[in-house]
Amino acid sequence: MRELAGIVLDTPTPATPRLRGHACVRVDERGTIEDVVDLPGDPPSGAPLIIPGLIDAHLHLPQYPVVARRESSLLPWLERHVFPTEKKFTRSARGPDDLQQEIGSFLDDLAANGITWAIAFGAIWEDTTDLAFDLARRRGQRLALGKVMMDEGSYGTAQPIEARNRSLDETRRLAAKWHGAADGLLEYVASPRFAVTCSMELMRGAAEIAREFGCRIQSHLSENHDEIELVRGRFPDASDYVDVYDKAGLLGAGTLLGHGIHLSRREMERLAETGTTVVHCPTSNFFLNSGICPIDQLRAAGVPLALASDIAGGPEMNPFQVMRSAIEGQKARRFADPSIPEWTPGEAFHLATAGAAQTLGRGGKLGIIDPACEADLVLIDPTALSPSLALSPHTARELQAEDWLSLLVYRATPAAIQATMVRGAWTKAPA
Repeated sequence: MRELAGIVLDTPTPATPRLRGHACVRVDERGTIEDVVDLPGDPPSGAPLIIPGLIDAHLHLPQYPVVARRESSLLPWLERHVFPTEKKFTRSARGPDDLQQEIGSFLDDLAANGITWAIAFGAIWEDTTDLAFDLARRRGQRLALGKVMMDEGSYGTAQPIEARNRSLDETRRLAAKWHGAADGLLEYVASPRFAVTCSMELMRGAAEIAREFGCRIQSHLSENHDEIELVRGRFPDASDYVDVYDKAGLLGAGTLLGHGIHLSRREMERLAETGTTVVHCPTSNFFLNSGICPIDQLRAAGVPLALASDIAGGPEMNPFQVMRSAIEGQKARRFADPSIPEWTPGEAFHLATAGAAQTLGRGGKLGIIDPACEADLVLIDPTALSPSLALSPHTARELQAEDWLSLLVYRATPAAIQATMVRGAWTKAPA
């Protein structure tokens, strides 16, 4: 039994943040929360703020070395920075020690940022995807990952038909080996990059593999106007971008599509109808000049949502910066149309915790701090959020749940994170 005492904060719903000003979270030997018990009096000086583990639903492992490389827009950025970097992300181009160190650094940074569940893309290579799963398994981290699938416009040397067959074979092998491994901490994700670099045959093959193994699908959707035009030219029989994925059999409750900025009403309705998730990547959307996602319209249409950094399109992994950007994007849209609802820190935090867990089929198990939930938890140093809390610890007594959420979203950085726990085991141990 492990007992964690401190200030406990979560958001079971966006409108009902829950604050337990001094409580003990008891975690059993299986890594499950056994109980949350209120304690008498004020928490002692130095007691942490305990929050649920944070979920990043869309990021790219091999792109981390080119984070914050500015470019005018998505497609030039891919050609100049991303594809050359991913091309070298294989044992044939780099030594295993170098790759292991790079992947380990990425996993370290997930824990340092309080991210207890990441859903990530690899490169097109089987070997480094396999290595990343193995390292995550050894570290006890929760990771969903898939090798990128591309057969047209790929940075590999194989011709399209050979590239397609190889990608499908490798995806099937990796899914058979890793999906559900480490007692469910690891998941395989079928990962066709996007319709710009994937044939209809490859996308249909990815959908078939996902059905065969019961795994998720991830891709990209309507991030950039030039991208949308390329897709329109490649698939003239489809009515729109969403229809391409629909014809490929990629839509559904297990599918995560990054961005979704420039969608028609019909596309939003079809995504909602199929239960397909749009993963909102606000820092990336700003950084690559892609646009501001109308998340109010997506929500009103009933499209499931999650939140993500989109490393390396997003310039940093910090999930609190992602939350801030989500709020600020809505504020910017409100300047033009005051009828657009404002987003609150509680709504942004919920989308990175309980809301994401619910969207991803893990509601009631992750994202909240309740008995029978898995103990994915983050310990925050309150004094890193506000100088007044360092000078006068009793100030914490006066803060309401909304105050703590605002401090977290607007003030937290990785330096505030003392420790990160996945299923009851430290992935970043307390100092």
